[in-house]
Amino acid sequence: MYMEQLSHWSGELGREMPVNRYGHSGMPIVVFPSSGGSHVEYSDFGMIDACHDFIESGQFQFFTLASIDSESWLDDGKSPHDRAKAHEAYDRYLISEAVPLIKHQTGWFDPMMTTGCSMGAYHAVNFFLRHPDVFQTTIALSGVYDVRFFFGEYGNDPLVYENSPSDYIWNQHDGWFIDRYRSANIIVCTGLGDWEQDGLPSYFTLKKACAEKQIPAWFDEWGDDVAHDWVWWRRQMPYYLGKVAESF
Repeated sequence: MYMEQLSHWSGELGREMPVNRYGHSGMPIVVFPSSGGSHVEYSDFGMIDACHDFIESGQFQFFTLASIDSESWLDDGKSPHDRAKAHEAYDRYLISEAVPLIKHQTGWFDPMMTTGCSMGAYHAVNFFLRHPDVFQTTIALSGVYDVRFFFGEYGNDPLVYENSPSDYIWNQHDGWFIDRYRSANIIVCTGLGDWEQDGLPSYFTLKKACAEKQIPAWFDEWGDDVAHDWVWWRRQMPYYLGKVAESF
């Protein structure tokens, strides 16, 4: 398997940002790590190996990013507003720096895919919904989609609200966004077993919103035995990649 260790300076974040590439061709998949995770987490927990056949066949290539979650949503020393400001810097890094790097490395200029597990699933959905011109597919596994999970109620702060998918999706009436959501490939999965309970309320809220807005997203609940754990995500990701590949 082709693998490349990349690094680039982020002016938005003021630091060097590592990125790992796995694969030589196909649709780029931007991978966000779980809570505070690094760019090597996805590979270290066997997700790249689980998707080996799709990578080797040239259907998909993975770009695993580092996070700044410990400085944004997970920083208990900051107000919700300041956490959202830090996250907005990461958003700018993604769109103005990481995505152009991926385009340069691959020559791929069509929309890409986002994915992630746990907190990475939050990022995958949020960035897809905010930038449906950049991303046309998302596979989100076991996420929490309401930022209240990180700090409770946030009042009327618009910067926080605009990064809480299960909130802002209800008030998204812009036809430009809705049309792109309806033509996208949206897959949101959760188990119903151990440690999945935190994400279920926002999962079902997001599911209801998409149904009411006639967005044909696939919300898929696995069984009571399916836990919030890598062992299940290693089964889920190749399963959903196969479904996406069938749509090509």
